[in-house]
Amino acid sequence: MKLRIIYKLIIIVILLVGSLQSNAQLDPMFTQYMFNTQSINPAYAGMWEKIGFFSLVRRNFASIDRAPLTQLVSFHTPVKNEFVGVGLNIINDNIGRETRLSIFGDYSFKVLLKRDLYLRLGLKFGFMNYNNKLNEYELYPDNQFDPAFQGEINNKFMPNFGVGAFLYNDYFYVSLSIPKLIQNDFQANVNNFSSVAEAQHVYLTGGYVFGMPKSIKFKPSALFRYTIGLPLEFDLAATFNFKERFELGAMLRTSSSIGFIAQWIFNNKLRVGYAVDIPITEIFSYQYGCHEIMVSYDLDFYGRNYVRSRFF
Repeated sequence: MKLRIIYKLIIIVILLVGSLQSNAQLDPMFTQYMFNTQSINPAYAGMWEKIGFFSLVRRNFASIDRAPLTQLVSFHTPVKNEFVGVGLNIINDNIGRETRLSIFGDYSFKVLLKRDLYLRLGLKFGFMNYNNKLNEYELYPDNQFDPAFQGEINNKFMPNFGVGAFLYNDYFYVSLSIPKLIQNDFQANVNNFSSVAEAQHVYLTGGYVFGMPKSIKFKPSALFRYTIGLPLEFDLAATFNFKERFELGAMLRTSSSIGFIAQWIFNNKLRVGYAVDIPITEIFSYQYGCHEIMVSYDLDFYGRNYVRSRFF
């Protein structure tokens, strides 16, 4: 019965991938993705038998005016004897004069496959508010008139939904998800101008925790993002966890950048992290990297005698 569920999930994902169309309105990527799975996979909601709060701010291409800025706040909690989880994600993404505000809820349920091996299946649902003030752009050269940059794209309510699966135990995980299944078009109120639509992404992520001497743990992980019509993107990361108090690591991204990660952990509840991406292409001379700050807090509201350590 449990294997049938997995087979059906794989078939559904294959069919959904086959129906996707390529576009370039890409969702933001994060360096500390291994602790931000909920933003792309609803099945993560309710993990670790704790109430979890998460916030992150990412500034791309520091020193460049109106460079991309992403702000994220999320919440999740287990309910109904830990087999069901719910969550909420709020993401504000700004690029130039373009603003995307996304609010999505998450629902997940857990299936015990065998001893210490679980599968969570999830559904993400919500909407995005998109705004782009085309008439405020300074066109080059000499602000020449362009009818495509008149008026404003203002789509206040664009519903969407997504699906995900999360296979895990205390020391490893594999995640597969499509967070947005509807391809919304952004259209202006003036001249019926149609801009690029939302891109639909397929995410595959995974990681493992290796025990080492002197209370050190080695944590390699990977994230693959596929958008039809675009090259496969992936992040490879590796961090070392020292006595469950501090983490230090590095990341390599296919878009020609490297990153460094540092996180501080307090009482297995509060986690504060900082990451920086450094491009290794020609753009390096014109900006000061991409900076990311995250804060998360796990609350043992249910007063359990045993609470697992959170490694991802």
